[in-house]
Amino acid sequence: MTRRRSRGRAVDGILLLDKPSGVRSNAALQRIKWLFQARKAGHTGSLDSLASGLLPICLGEATKVSGFLLEADKRYLSRFTLGVTTTTGDADGEVTGQRTVQALSRASILEVLATFTGEVRQIPPMYSALKHQGRRLYELAYQGVEVAREARVVQVREFKLQATGPDWIEVEVLCSKGTYIRTLAEDVGAALGCGAHVSMLRRTQVGPFTSERMLDMDALEAHAQNGLEALDAVLLPLDRALENYPGVELEASSAFYLQQGQAVLVPRAPTSGLVRLYSTQQRFLGVGEVLDDGRVAPRRLLDARERTRGA
Repeated sequence: MTRRRSRGRAVDGILLLDKPSGVRSNAALQRIKWLFQARKAGHTGSLDSLASGLLPICLGEATKVSGFLLEADKRYLSRFTLGVTTTTGDADGEVTGQRTVQALSRASILEVLATFTGEVRQIPPMYSALKHQGRRLYELAYQGVEVAREARVVQVREFKLQATGPDWIEVEVLCSKGTYIRTLAEDVGAALGCGAHVSMLRRTQVGPFTSERMLDMDALEAHAQNGLEALDAVLLPLDRALENYPGVELEASSAFYLQQGQAVLVPRAPTSGLVRLYSTQQRFLGVGEVLDDGRVAPRRLLDARERTRGA
């Protein structure tokens, strides 16, 4: 029996894509995968079609660290249009209500934003990718079916007012994973007494990654004209996704046993938490976890190809 040949090439790295508004995250991912002729690719948490901004794309072995970016905090810029509510909580939905927006002082808006800062309970929207009995909520919503959803606790670490208008406010939000900006808009609108929906949403940070290194589709297409090497040159090293974790260096024997799945003692390692693992040649090995007894156990290891510490 002949073995099926893998399609695409083995390319490893992280691309910071500036996803345009109106494009689904999976469609952007498939375009990037095609451009790089990559065998394997994945993103690190969907952006709504309406949203633009930072969408880290993990190619090849980088998909092994994508889960750590899924857990990371995110930062958004958003405009909440006041006085109008929609089925989806954003401008893509059908209008469900309209109210006159009374004059709002900056102080009154800041007071409301403060009530949604810190630990916040949110009911996930029906138009979301969460599942109910094996089906996506948005699939049920499009069929006119609404199901009960349990409130979830999220962390809104920063909720800053950036600008105001007669029927809109612009905000910057730093929040934990699982936070719905659309739900924040609806809740803020309700607290202001006029209703609201998201009319603009742009993600500017995912974990250690910020918008400064983003590339849009036009820039990537231009790089592609110069060949695959030019495209590969824009990729970030895999360990950049883990910059918030301390790094530890393993002696050759410790690296060997750890790569066999065994926990090892590492001098001067942190006392707890996740760590980046490197060989004495500065080759990035993957992610480890410090156990209660002080040993470092493998959590997510890469293959044996040469990778140096990110510059």
